[in-house]
This record gives sequence, C-alpha cells and structure tokens, in this order.
Amino acid sequence: MDISLRWINRYLDPGDVGADELDAILTSAGFPIETRTELPDGDIRFDVEITSNRGDCLSHIGLAREIAASRQGAHPRRLVKPQLKHPARSGSVRDHLSLTNEAPDLCPRFTAQVIRGVRVAPSPAWLVELLEAVGQRSINNIVDVTNWLTFEYGQPSHVFDLDTLAGPALVVRHARKGETLRTLDGVDRTLDPADLVVADAEKAQSLAGVIGGEPTEVTDATTNVVLEVACWDPVVVRTMARRFNIRTDASHRFERGVDPRTLDEPAQRAAELILELAGGTLCEGILDEGPPPPAKTVVDLRPARAQRIIGVPVTGEQCEALLRPLEIQTQPSGDHLKCTVPPFRLDLTREIDLIEEVARTMGYDEIPLHERLEVRVAHPQESERALAEINRILTACGFYETVTFSFTSPRNAEPFVPPGLTTVAVDDERRGGEPILRPSPLTGLLTCRKANQDALVQVPGGVRLFERAAAFAQDEAQASHEHQALCLLMDVPGEGTKRSFEDRQHAWRILRGSIESLVRTLAGSRARLLVDPARPDRPCWSDQACARVSVQIDNDRHNLGEMGMLAEKVRRLWDLQIPALAAELRLDALLALYPPEAHASPLPTFPAIERDLSIVVDEDTTWGAIEHLIRSASIDRLEQAAFVDTYRGKQVPPGRKSVTFRMRFRDPERTLRHEEVDPQVEALIARLRHDLKAEVRGA
Repeated sequence: MDISLRWINRYLDPGDVGADELDAILTSAGFPIETRTELPDGDIRFDVEITSNRGDCLSHIGLAREIAASRQGAHPRRLVKPQLKHPARSGSVRDHLSLTNEAPDLCPRFTAQVIRGVRVAPSPAWLVELLEAVGQRSINNIVDVTNWLTFEYGQPSHVFDLDTLAGPALVVRHARKGETLRTLDGVDRTLDPADLVVADAEKAQSLAGVIGGEPTEVTDATTNVVLEVACWDPVVVRTMARRFNIRTDASHRFERGVDPRTLDEPAQRAAELILELAGGTLCEGILDEGPPPPAKTVVDLRPARAQRIIGVPVTGEQCEALLRPLEIQTQPSGDHLKCTVPPFRLDLTREIDLIEEVARTMGYDEIPLHERLEVRVAHPQESERALAEINRILTACGFYETVTFSFTSPRNAEPFVPPGLTTVAVDDERRGGEPILRPSPLTGLLTCRKANQDALVQVPGGVRLFERAAAFAQDEAQASHEHQALCLLMDVPGEGTKRSFEDRQHAWRILRGSIESLVRTLAGSRARLLVDPARPDRPCWSDQACARVSVQIDNDRHNLGEMGMLAEKVRRLWDLQIPALAAELRLDALLALYPPEAHASPLPTFPAIERDLSIVVDEDTTWGAIEHLIRSASIDRLEQAAFVDTYRGKQVPPGRKSVTFRMRFRDPERTLRHEEVDPQVEALIARLRHDLKAEVRGA
C-alpha cells in the first residue's frame, strides 16, 4: 500500500515523524517498507507491505495507530482522528430513496445517505496533492472524497447520481442470468447469478464491492447524489474480482474484511467532506440495511501465560498499557484480563493473538536472545507414529511412496467423483487443461504410473505406488467435502501385457494382504479385515471386482474404504498397458485404529491337529461367508480356520469353484486324538452342505 508521510502526520500528535523514523517504526511493528520515493512537493511516498490479515492497516489512520502504539519512536505520540462536525440536515432521506437488502448473508450492512444540490467541480489543491502523493489521479471533488476515504479510513465507498437511479431505489441482490452492466472502466460485462450487484428498481448499477457502473457515475451535470458506505462478504468480492479480472482499491480492502460495526464514522466523515467541497444539503436520516451486528469479541489474556510465551517478565498493568494504544479495552478479572477487541481488528480471536500484540508493541528487540534453548523431549504424537507405521508397512510390501499434483483434468476426474457430489474447479488461466482439484489421489498415482510406463520402468512383481493426500469435492450448495485418503495402486503381476484370471486373483490377494498388514499393525491382532464384494458406486471401479473394506474389532465394525480392479475406462484414459488394482482408504479411519492393543498368551503346551477341507460352492460364495459360517458354528476345540486356495478347473462344474481351508484344533490340557476331531469336522460339513449347498471335494 502506498502512503504519504505528510498524510500520516495529520493523525499524530505531535505530527513530526520523519522518513527514517517512520521506516524504522513500521518495520519493527511488522510492516516493512518496500520502496521510498521523494515527491516534487517535498512529500515522501512509502510502499508499505501489509499482510493479508491486517486489513485495518490498509489506511493512513490504521498505520498512524501503529506508530502511536509503538515504543520505538523518538518520543511518545498519540493518534488524532478527524473531528466530526455533525452538519445540519433537512428533509427525510426516505422521501428521495428506498433501500432493499436481498442478500444479508453477503452484505452484512449497507448504508445510504442523500445529498441534494451539490456542485461538481475540481478538488482543492490540498486534496489533489494528497491523492497524488499516493498515486491517485484527481477526478472531481465528489469522487475524490470517496478515494480519500479509502486511504484515510480504509473504508471504500461509492457515489451514485441520484437522478439516474430508477425508482429511485437501491437494491442489493444477485445478478440475473444474462444481465449486463457497463462498469466505470467502459467495459460491458455479462453477469451471472452468482454475482452480487447494487441495482436500482430496474437493472444492476454496480458490482458490489468491486467497481461502480458507468450509467450512474457522477458527472459535471450531477446535482443530487447517493453516498454508499457498505461492507461485503470477502469471498464473493474476491470471486467477482477474479472472474472479471478487475483489481480495485475497494476490492483489495473488502477481500481482507471490513466489519459492519466500523461504517458509521467513515460514512459521516465522507458526507461532511462532500458538503464542505461541493456544498448541498444532507437529508435527515440514513438508510441502513443488514442483519444485527455481531457481538463484541472478548478474549481472556493471562499475563502469566504471556510471560511464558514471550520469555520476559510481563505484568497485567504492562499488558494493559501496551494494548490500550491499539484500542483494545482491558478489564482485570482475577488472574487474567478480559480484553474487548475493537471491531476493525478481525485478526484477534485468541489469547495467543493478544500475546503476539503485546510482544509486537513491546518491540521484538526487547526480547533477549538466550545462548541456549531449553528442549523438552516429548512422546511423538500417536498420529505421527501411525503415519510412520503406514509408510513402513507399505514400503515393506513393495510399494513406493509418491507425492503427486493436486490438480487434474475434468476428463480424468470424472470417474472418481463420489456419488451426489461434483468436482471443485479453480478459475485460474495458469491451470490450463487441469483446473480440477483431484476427487481422489488415484488420479495422481495413475499419472505417475503412466510416466513410469513411458520411461519403460520395470520392477519385479510390477510397479506398486501409494500416496497420502487430500481429496476434494463439493455438493450442490457448493459446500466443500474434503478428506485425507490413503491410496494404493499396483500392477497385476505376470508376463507381457496380458493377464489371466489367476494372475488377477493373485494380485487381489497381494493387495488384500497389504491392507491386512496395515490393519493388524495399526489395530493389533484382534482386528479382522473384512472385504465384502459390492457394486461400485463410482465409474472408476470394475463391475467384476469391487469390494468394501472394513475392520472389525470385537463387536465394532469400522468402514475403511474401497478396493478393486480399475475399470477399462480408466485404463484407457491413462493408456495403461497392464491391468491394475487399487484401493482408496480413509486415512482418518486408519489413524483412529492406532495404537494397537497388545495381547499376550502362553505358548501352547500340547500339539495341534490340522485338517484341510476342500469344498465346492457356487462362484458367488465368498470366503467371508464361509468364514462367518465356521465362526458361528462354535466348533469345539477349533483354534483357527484359514483360507488356503481357490481352484477352478475340469474337476469343478461350471459356475462352481473349489475352496480349500485349513482348520487347527487344540486342547489346552492334553494331546488330542484324530478320532476326537472327526465328529466336529463332520458337523461342520453338514452345516456347509445345508447353508451353502457345498459339496466336499474328493468325498
């Protein structure tokens, strides 16, 4: 922001701050000077760097407040604001104008005053010089007042020619589809219903918070004006400014936030200046529309906490003395101060914010630099330990971690969008053909796999990749849906580019085993991975191989995500030669499993008896269904039942498959005999025949 040294001194008592002193004070307060330019009339222009959270300092009064609060100057100074004169008023404003706010959520407050009988003329020399000192071109006495107000208070405003308004009325509303507006820069713009405008009774007359309209601008023929002082939602202003590629001093300030409680003083100041420079009569009253203002922000500050954070002794009285020049009101209450934050300080919401203000106003040079730093060794966060375990397990399973780009093309994003949601796009020409925030990290993994394929990279067992990253989507109301996902991608192992059914089954077991290793490591030995076949809810998965992945611990079941074969459509999008499997798991659900519970049991004293059983079942019968039946049968002395293999071939009828599993029996108090196990096996076979229409292979 450009400021004038002469202008700054208007608000300081004594107003004698010099160029070097101003540079030192503002730099110390966190506002470094980018450039310094000496002007022909003896004034000096400074380009001050203002961080995006300090919209209150996009004004001369705001920076003068910082100088007055600083202890770095040659001597104490105090802030001197303009004295308001409260001019006489005549006639009711409602006799000349009506005001309607149809978007109170986006326009927290809109005020309008009417001044009749003004005379538009060139501005006086003092106003022209001060505006030129900050790089502003003088237009006329009324428009110059609005520019003056922007640089004095940081409050943008706008003036309409009252006689050009239909109604006459002002209406804050969304633009109508296809509605057009010629803005003050002479460009005809086609509006969208997402745009917010200030209209009269018939059509849009300005882009809210961005730029005014040419049809209602103040000209030499203007005699009656409407003074608008309002505030707008920062997001809607930023969105419109970017869409229309317009950058104005007004939009720059509204994008950083203007509080509705700060409008009264600038509105009165602007009206007085217009009366002083252009004459006329101010109508009685002010049109004021918007929801009730927010409550005052009160934050508790503990001086003891401030002392621990800053590292130097700080008392409650010192905190009060340091915060008072910043217009932060303090009230002692026990061992803390109740601090009422002024409405223009939107960045102060927490105790640590106030502690930073104490340190900043005190001066960072007052904080000693210790030769040694005390370090307290703490246990790593459980989430960080869990992430390290995830990396360790997947790396051990042959997966390589990737960090891929967050954007993708609309075509590549479409198969991965969750049901009921849409993609999130950015309006940025630099993004070119990839303006979509990825709905799944799998888009990045597939791009990485394609790059490896093009580079002829070959890895024994196939390329395996994983990534932990955010996925983005939005609903119909444009509410954001973002979550952290763990995605895995692996080739189906085999020779050449063709893969058999057995190759795909083998790959499925590898991917399932990798996820099971993750679950057991994060949740412990009591956790059981459940893989349930399901119809895909997104086009990215193959209809023939898709499953829901969950984990069961005791009686609690937690959904983790999905795994499956990638659809042929996805393979074609990335031109992959080898079929691939993938999994998308919710990272928060995985981290919630950690840390694992340890369970110790004595080593078995007596040997076990193992029996392998091969049964022929329908093709759609899953191992999960077989395992559930075995567990529910409550077979005496059965210690474990584990999957061994699946066979399809000449000995098995079409539409059927042979599943082999191994049962382990053990008695903790003696050695079992084979004839003691036979009845349990026969009972299980009977259940399998009855419930699953199974046949014992080889029987």
